Amino acid sequence: MANRIQKITTNLWFDSQAEEAAKFYTSVFQNSRIHRITRYGQKRHEMKGISEGKAMIVEFELEGQKFVALNGGPKYTFTEAVSFIVQCETQEEIDYFWEKLSEGGDEKAQANGWLKDQFGVSWQVVPSTLNAMISDEDSTKSERVMKALLQMETKLDMDKLKKAYEGS
Repeated sequence: MANRIQKITTNLWFDSQAEEAAKFYTSVFQNSRIHRITRYGQKRHEMKGISEGKAMIVEFELEGQKFVALNGGPKYTFTEAVSFIVQCETQEEIDYFWEKLSEGGDEKAQANGWLKDQFGVSWQVVPSTLNAMISDEDSTKSERVMKALLQMETKLDMDKLKKAYEGS
């Protein structure tokens, strides 16, 4: 079968930093790349107040997921109502993504594994086992994990969550 089109693609509306954000995200995630950049100023893409050559749309991919970044102006901004979850297998992976994604971001927006990056996009950097632990049928285990998670002021600590889950 030929290249299959991803049925649902996330569109990120930026004021004017779409290209910078796409370059940043593709530098953070290993299996990533920019596919295409469409720029303002070409005859069919002229926009009042936008300088010629500025990225209009940046199509990029992170770990197999396709995204579109649009420079649409200041009308809309990001909120925590939408976030991206980064599932991590090790504490080293949590530390890496936390450090990279939080760099230059809003430190006041960091809590319980959540962060807001330099572009205002919200991320959750979590252990890949977290959903299973907090959804465990044994409510004692899941409650201990939630209590431990809510006590973590910034990034998550896999060892503490695992110990809470095991009751040790």
